[in-house]
Amino acid sequence: MLRRVPSLVVTAFVLTVVSMNLLANKELFHTDWIALDCGFTLSWIPFLIMDCICWLYGGKTAARLSILAVGINLLMFGIFKLVLLTPGMWGEYYVTEQPIVNEVLNRTIGGSTWIVLGSALAMLVASLVNSLTNIGLSHVFRKQKFAHFAVRSFTSTGLSQFVDNLVFALVVSVPLFGWTMRQTLMCALTCAMAELILEICFSPLGYVLTKQAE
Repeated sequence: MLRRVPSLVVTAFVLTVVSMNLLANKELFHTDWIALDCGFTLSWIPFLIMDCICWLYGGKTAARLSILAVGINLLMFGIFKLVLLTPGMWGEYYVTEQPIVNEVLNRTIGGSTWIVLGSALAMLVASLVNSLTNIGLSHVFRKQKFAHFAVRSFTSTGLSQFVDNLVFALVVSVPLFGWTMRQTLMCALTCAMAELILEICFSPLGYVLTKQAE
């Protein structure tokens, strides 16, 4: 897989997965019917990359890349946890001289183990759904045009983003925050729609890069 997929693509995929999990600690906006964290600003990138890889190299390669990214994300989380055990202070502490600043940064960067594991599980399940759906549609839409790329991409991304949000909510939000099934389904649906909008906006760029790589 690493020999077939360009190293820049692998790097972008892995870096995005790690970064969006860090950004997920900050809320983007919140209403009565939808809540998005800042990880949303990057979450469309891995799914667009998976769609491009499915087009070029097949679903197995896309799924393997997702497993690699999730594995590296968990490794980095473990490293962060170990580094945060050191007695040193964050740079921001010396600006405010408030110990609470150091504690808050440690909690933010370290995160919750259960939440990180739930996010990893959701990503793995969603990537599998994305790859299977995309490849399944490839047997229906064989013509190599943007319309066919878009149908495969939008359908697989919309479904997989819904699954991603649903699995995370069932594993994390329901047991930890007491969400009801109605809240879980509404959040999964609305967030998937919002993420799909970004996919639609940037899919022409993904298609152009994909055609150049053929």
